[in-house]
Amino acid sequence: MSATVSAFHQLQERLVVKPCVWLVTGVAGFIGSNLIEALLKLNQRVIGLDNFATGYQRNLDEVHRLVGPERWENFKFFQGDVRDLDDCRKVCQGVDYVLHQAALGSVPRSIENPITTNETNIGGFLNMLVAARDAGIKRFVYAASSSTYGDHPGLPKVEDQIGKPLSPYAVTKYVNELYADVFARTYGFNTIGLRYFNIFGQRQDPEGAYAAVIPKWIASMIKGEPVYINGDGETSRDFCFVDNAVQANLLAATSESPEANNQVYNVAVGDCTTLNQLYEQLHLNLLSRYSHLQGAKPVYRDFRTGDVRHSLADISKAQKMLGYRPTHRVGEGLETAMVWYVRNLF
Repeated sequence: MSATVSAFHQLQERLVVKPCVWLVTGVAGFIGSNLIEALLKLNQRVIGLDNFATGYQRNLDEVHRLVGPERWENFKFFQGDVRDLDDCRKVCQGVDYVLHQAALGSVPRSIENPITTNETNIGGFLNMLVAARDAGIKRFVYAASSSTYGDHPGLPKVEDQIGKPLSPYAVTKYVNELYADVFARTYGFNTIGLRYFNIFGQRQDPEGAYAAVIPKWIASMIKGEPVYINGDGETSRDFCFVDNAVQANLLAATSESPEANNQVYNVAVGDCTTLNQLYEQLHLNLLSRYSHLQGAKPVYRDFRTGDVRHSLADISKAQKMLGYRPTHRVGEGLETAMVWYVRNLF
């Protein structure tokens, strides 16, 4: 691990010495705000785009506090929408690298509202590809999704073996990969897709019907509300701390290997955690802080439509081609993020 991590450290050192201009879409969101925090701490210049559909001003305010006023001067924010081609063209001017995070996530949301999901995740994605291509961007790194594996039963998930999509959201993320590949072949445009596996960490929203499981469960536990598990709890996921996703984005954008370009990569840790195991970890972590959790148990209900039963990533391609190596496994990531969750959720 040390050699690969030091390679990422070397990248960080190079970026500090030679600042670049980065565009982060979905910048006020969970992953987007973590990306700009990392980039600004590396003295990079960053342009951000968000329409606040799922992002929050409070995330940007927190990054401002963490990086300080001097580094914050290197950040320029545009409130706009990837569904508007003019907005996309405006923010792409003078940019070296694009980290495209803007999307409407959530499988249930896509089932309830497939049209808006399609407009944002496919129409908005195509707008960004066109704008970035026309602006001469060096590389376009985009948030792909493990949902692309669909009903393929194989474990661990390997990038070139996918099944049929199980939700409108999964369809949109797969179409992103198809468009990126076509732009590479047709226009010689450099893209890299990162298939995220259940990213979690600081600034992840616990509210709403489509909240991710970890912050939602933590919020419910703290408030003494029921924690619901869909199915029998043996559904498993490859939970990945957000710092690992930040590392993957920076490595992908700046890779100097021609073979690494125009590919998709799994971004995960290669660990399999069931929902029952996750509940026990969170419960144990919070029990010392909240006595009302003594003896608390989850509530089981029906399986959720569109959910994949098991998800586990093979990360060897990203390790080999990008030099990616996760610095936090599930327990380490939860321990790191828990302080933020407890301080900010209540």
